[in-house]
Formats: sequence, C-alpha cells, structure tokens
Amino acid sequence: MLGEMWQFRGRYKILHMTWFAFFLSFVVWFNLAPLATTVTEAFGLEPGQIKTVAICNVALTVPARIIIGMLLDRYGPRLTYSCLLIYAAIPCIMFACAQNLTQLIISRLLLSIVGAGFVIGIRMVAEWFPPKEIGLAEGIYGGWGNFGSAFSAFTMVGLAGVLSFFPGAFTLSTGEPLNWRVAIATTGVIAAVYGVIYYFNVQDTPPGKVYRRPKSARGLEVTTKGDFWFLMAMNLPLTAILMLLAWRLKGVGFLTDASYPIVLVCLAALYLFQAYNCWAVNKDLMSSKKRYPAEDRYKFKQVAILELTYIVNFGSELAVVSMLPAFFEGTFGLTKALAGMLAASYAFMNLVARPGGGLISDKLGSRRITMAVLTLCMGLGYLVMSSIPAVRDSLGYDAEVGASGALIVLALVMTMACSFFVQAGEGSTFAIVPLIKRRVTGQVAGNVGAYGNVGAVAYLTLYSLLPDGDAGNIRFFQVLGIAAIIVAMLCFFILEEPKGSFAEHHEGEAESAASSVSTEANI
Repeated sequence: MLGEMWQFRGRYKILHMTWFAFFLSFVVWFNLAPLATTVTEAFGLEPGQIKTVAICNVALTVPARIIIGMLLDRYGPRLTYSCLLIYAAIPCIMFACAQNLTQLIISRLLLSIVGAGFVIGIRMVAEWFPPKEIGLAEGIYGGWGNFGSAFSAFTMVGLAGVLSFFPGAFTLSTGEPLNWRVAIATTGVIAAVYGVIYYFNVQDTPPGKVYRRPKSARGLEVTTKGDFWFLMAMNLPLTAILMLLAWRLKGVGFLTDASYPIVLVCLAALYLFQAYNCWAVNKDLMSSKKRYPAEDRYKFKQVAILELTYIVNFGSELAVVSMLPAFFEGTFGLTKALAGMLAASYAFMNLVARPGGGLISDKLGSRRITMAVLTLCMGLGYLVMSSIPAVRDSLGYDAEVGASGALIVLALVMTMACSFFVQAGEGSTFAIVPLIKRRVTGQVAGNVGAYGNVGAVAYLTLYSLLPDGDAGNIRFFQVLGIAAIIVAMLCFFILEEPKGSFAEHHEGEAESAASSVSTEANI
C-alpha cells in the first residue's frame, strides 16, 4: 500500500479526496484561534469572553458527532460529507458578519458542528480498504486531515495580512478593517465549493459492493440486554459535558439566571430523547422478541474502551494544543511568536504520527496490544512533560537571562516524542473502530469521536481551575499522564482483539479479492 498510495485512482483517489475534505473541515473549525487576538480587540472582549467563544467552538461537536454518525449510516458518506462542507459556509459567514458577543457565540456554536466531519471519512475509508490495511488508511485520513488545524494557524494570519494591503476594498467607511472577517468567510466558501466537487467525484463503495445500513439509524444497535444499559450509562457523560459548557456560558453572561435552568432541563430532555431512540431501535431485543446469533453479536465494552482511549489521546491533544503556547512562553520566557512556533510542532506530528500508529497496528499482529502500548507510552510521555519545569530549574535556568537554546531544544524533543504517542494512539483507535460492527460503523465512530470532545472540554475546564504558572502546568500534565496509564491498563486486560482484524475483507463481504481488484481498476 505504501508504494501505491500516491496514485490518484481507484481507492487511493477516494482516500486522497476524503482526507482533503477532512483537512478543509479542520481549517474551518480552527480558523478562529490564530485570529483570536484580533477578534478580541475588534469587539473589546474580556479574556473570559474570548475563552468562552473558543469553548463554544467545540460545544455542539459532541452531539453533532452522534447525529452525523446516524446520518452517515443511513445516507452514506458521499452525501453526508458534501452537505456538511457546504453547510460550513453558513456559520463562517455569520461569524464574519457578527456585530456583538451574542452573535459570535451563536455562530461558533453552529460552526462547532463542522468539527464532526471526521467520523464521516472513517466509514468512507473503511468501505474502500480491507481490514488488513485499515490502520494505515485511516491513519493517513486522520493524520493528514488533522493537519488542517496547523495549516489554519499558519495561514489565517497571513491571509488577513495580505488583505490588509487593500484598505479600500476591505475597510468600512468607519475605518474598521474587514480583513479578518473576509479571511474567515473565505475558508467557509472554499469548503462549500469543495463539497460540490466531492459529491461528483466519489462513490460510497467500490462497484459491485453493497453499502450496509442498519435497520434504523435512530440510535445505536446493540446485541445484548446488558449492553443496552451499558450504552445508557456511557451516554451520560455526553450530556454532562454539555451541562458543563452551559455553566461556562452562564459565567460570561450569555445565559441568565432564568435561562440557565431551562437549558439544563432541555439537555436532560435531550438525553431522555436519545435514550428513547435507542430503546426504539433495541426494543425487540429488550422485550426478548429478538435474539442475535453469536456470529452477529458485538461487545459494547469494545466501544466503551475506545471512547476512553479517545478521551485520553484526542481529548488531551485538543487541550494541550490550546495551552502549549502559553506553557512555552511562561516556562522559558519566550516571545509569543516563538512560543507559538514551538507549540505548533505538536500538531505537525499528525502528518507522520497518526499514519504511523495505524501502520504499527497493521503490522504488529495485534491491534489490542498496539492500542495498549501506545496509550501507556503516551501516559509516560505526559509525565515526562510534567517534569520540564524541574529539568529547567536543574539546568540553572535564569529568568533574567532566558532559556538556553539547548534547553529549549530538549523541551521541544520531549514534547514531540509525547505528541507522537498521542497521535499514534489516535490512529490506533480508529484502526479498531471500523472492525467493531460494520453496519453501525458510523454510529460507533460518532460515539468514539464525541468522547474526544468530552475529554477536551473536561481537560480545559480542569486547566482553567488550576493555579497559574509551573504548579498548574505540572499538575495538568500529571493528570493527563495518569488518566492515560489507567486507560492503557483497561486496553491490556479488558479490550479484545476484533474479529477479522487482518482479514482480506470486512465482515459480511462476499466479493473475492480478485473481483475487488478488477472492479477498482475500472474506476
């Protein structure tokens, strides 16, 4: 596969077009961060207000990944991804036209839905690549697409800067610059145009292969009564994290004392509605009218553990990316520009680390052991990062003189090493997801993906409550490390190797390898 992946035909065309769709969705999703200072000055926002706007950027991604997973299984990835990319233009233009904090918050809440696009490509790639190659294929999709966040960080400021050279075209009569607004709107328009291109250039499955759909996409189908109650329990944190976000919105005045309880009641009703839909899908099982044969069952504990792995890898990545520039700046007394460049190395590792994790999963011979080892190494990596302030002090750091180049390089190497295991762990997680139960792959990916955002919000909230400076940073990285080590133990002792992990075909496929190759060549 490594030698063929540079082709732009057959399944490799699908892979490249799909990771680029994910790439654009992340460019859009992260287009605020590099312009946050500019937006703050334009609206006169307080630090707590712009932080809340940033948190809103991930708020609805939690339920959106669940809903999009359902739509994906029902309508297929081609239509679902195209519609999401076209939709991205709407909140981008809304944000670009915003005139007050309320409009900023509403538009970022709507834009957070775009962050759910990741789960769509998981099934698209799984439909075109066999289990024995799924790790690398999903790793390329996730890693190269995830690079959109770093690309946005490096280009949004530059795009706004270029537009500032045309003051007559991008300045209001009042003198207010429009360059940042045009830059953000442009990312949405580009995504929408690509959504149309994507629709007319991909197919859900190779010719002759049937796209398997669940009987109902209202809720996740489980195969035992015990797993149904397990599903209900694992859905609780998804609602709880939204309640936590509502509390943050109340803190900045977006929600009043009167509206806050109403929002909480609505979120509780949302959980009950989701539970009802899951019951409707599984009512025959729960009433004993239906019993799944052994070969058609899957264990929900597999999904639950993957949800936890995504909390500690992708959830921690989102949280660390948010605080890492300030960490380098405060720890070593660096300028904002230099600290930002060093912190960007964490996201840059996505280009190789996530495909690397998928490739290791393909080659090691056990996806369970790969997942466990990478998660354990990630936990140890975060504990090593928690020691950076101590290493700095032991090497005679002088705040007035500043950090030496060697010390900064050492910290950078420690950060990139940890980043590799974090993102390789993400690749390993989604090397397993498509192998759990093929017909509900979209919903499984949606649930696992949503837990990544649960982790991000939980970790960022924790970070906001810790003391500033070294003490808070040390405690933060220690929490990340210990959480990862605990999940690694669950992977070692509870996670099971998926059936057909290295097979030539996915579960339920009847096509022969020769037939698959011949039909693919005709695309």
